[in-house]
This record gives sequence, structure tokens and C-alpha cells, in this order.
Amino acid sequence: MQSKLFTPYKIKDLTLKNRIVMAPMCMYSSDENGHVNDWHLTHYTSRAIGQVGLIIIEATAVNPKGRISASDLGIWSDEHIEGLKKLTTLNHKYQSKIGIQLAHAGRKAQLKTQPLAPSAIPFNEEYQTPQELTIEEIKQTIHDFKQAARRAKEANFDVIEIHAAHGYLIHEFLSPLSNQRKDQYGGSEENRYRLLHEVIEGVKEEWTGPLFVRISANDFTEGGNTPDTYVPYAEKMKAQGVDLIDVSSGALVPAQIDAFPGYQVPYADQIKNEASVATGAVGLITHALQAEEILKNNRADLIFIARELLRDPYWPKTAAITLGETIDTPVQYERGWRFK
Repeated sequence: MQSKLFTPYKIKDLTLKNRIVMAPMCMYSSDENGHVNDWHLTHYTSRAIGQVGLIIIEATAVNPKGRISASDLGIWSDEHIEGLKKLTTLNHKYQSKIGIQLAHAGRKAQLKTQPLAPSAIPFNEEYQTPQELTIEEIKQTIHDFKQAARRAKEANFDVIEIHAAHGYLIHEFLSPLSNQRKDQYGGSEENRYRLLHEVIEGVKEEWTGPLFVRISANDFTEGGNTPDTYVPYAEKMKAQGVDLIDVSSGALVPAQIDAFPGYQVPYADQIKNEASVATGAVGLITHALQAEEILKNNRADLIFIARELLRDPYWPKTAAITLGETIDTPVQYERGWRFK
């Protein structure tokens, strides 16, 4: 019987050759203008050669103030399209699909300018106190995500993921710990969801392909969001046309987190099975048998691999050997996989 990890997965008109996804991980390696350079071309394409089914590139800022650092990739200008298109072309050459994570850092932007957030509450004493966004600035941010989606389409990405996790802007709006607004964007779960709702709708005006949203399903702090909060949110996302929810956790506020192999998988499991929506599992997933168990027990639909793909760009081949599968190997590397 074929392992589930190496079965294809179809989303709309897109078919992934396996269930392995490279999770977005910030590289902090761009220039101050947010352009793709040789590092990005080498880093991501090597994982395509390594047979990763879907590569999602790092958090890519929809406007300059929305960068985590001055070295983040950007997609706030049409000038970014050429470099991003070169990256997608290279990945497609090696039969991997490629996605982009559209992001705004919110109060966790570490730039010289004052960060923007739903409320004027800093992440901690080491961060600047952010400026509370006006309604006009919120509308501009939604427009920025919409235009970023247009550019992603022009750059030939296969998937868009909206970053609503890890304490960045959209996550800040979703949580009562960071959103203390009294207007239509705060004060209730429905209002706190409004920004994500409007971002999704804006993106869909420019994008008809597979759409993911990354969430932090647990704030790990009393009074914050929990997986139970995200089940109805996930139902809303599904109703809006989101195809898959990439389930992570944490990073909204400083918190003690007991991290162990697979510690976030129960969140993906709960959201998948209670909201009837496809999910991706992420978080210290390092072994093929661990990934296979998650899929075979219907706990998630895709496996997002992060740090293990930094250690081993050819992790799919390692996993295939463990599971007794045969997958493509670049002809240039075939001698490396001969054991006689």
C-alpha cells in the first residue's frame, strides 16, 4: 500500500505531487528594497530539486512598514515582480509548486519607523509602542494585500497564503490580548475577525487559485484565543473560499510554551474535523513515520516541514526511503543514493 505522504493532493486546479510542504521561514536576506537575490534563488530551488511538493516562501511584506525587519522580502511594488517571477520559474523547472505568504508585521515590525497595530500596546518592553491604525489606514492595508495578490499572480505563484499568525498584524486583530478597539474592528469575536474577512475578500478580487491562511490556534495566555475560538473562525474562512488552514500557534505575547514533537498537531486535527476544512500540520515534525501517522489518522491533509528542511534539503528522499517509496532523484545525484 502506498504511503499517504507521497500521494498527490489536489486543490482546485492545482495538483501537488506529494503532501510535503516547506513551511514559510523568514530568511532576513533581502536588500532594504525587498528584492529577491541569489540567496533566495538557491535556497528555495534546492528544496524543489529535493522533491518538496509545495514550497511556500517566507513572509513577504505587502507594504514597507509591514516588514518584520529591513531585510524582508517585499511585494509592495511592481518592481518586485521580476525577481519573484524568476524564483517561481526556477522552482517550476524542477516540478515543484510554489506559494507566497503575504504578510504585515504589525507591532512586531522592527524598523526605524513607528509600527502600526490595532491598539497602542507593545509586544514587550523591548519593542516600540505601536501607533493605533485609523480606519483609513486599515482600508489601505486591505488594499495593500489585494495589490500584493495581483503581483503574486503576475509572478506565477501557485498558492497564496495569508499570514494571520505569530503575533503579526492580522493575528493582533484576532486576539483580545492585542486588540482593545471599540469600533467595528474590535470588542467582539465577529469584529476582531473583520480585518481577516476583508483581507480575504480583497485577495479574492485578484486571485482565484488555491488560498491558504496561516493561524496561531493558541495564544497560550489566559484571556487569549484557543483552538475552540478558531473552529468558528475556520468555518467562516471556509465559507469565504479559503482552501486550507495552516495551523501553527503562539507568538502573540511572551508565553511559556511546552514544545515537543507534534505539539501543534492536535490543533490542526480539531479544526479539520470540527470545522470540516482542510488543514496543514506543522511544528517539530521531523520523521516520515510521524508525518504518515498524522495523515493516515486524518488529523491533517498536508505536512508542513520547517526546520528539518533547513537541516536536510532532500528530506523527501529521506522520508521515501523510510516509507519504502521510490521517488525521482536528480540524475546528477543518483550515485549518492546507491548503497552498493
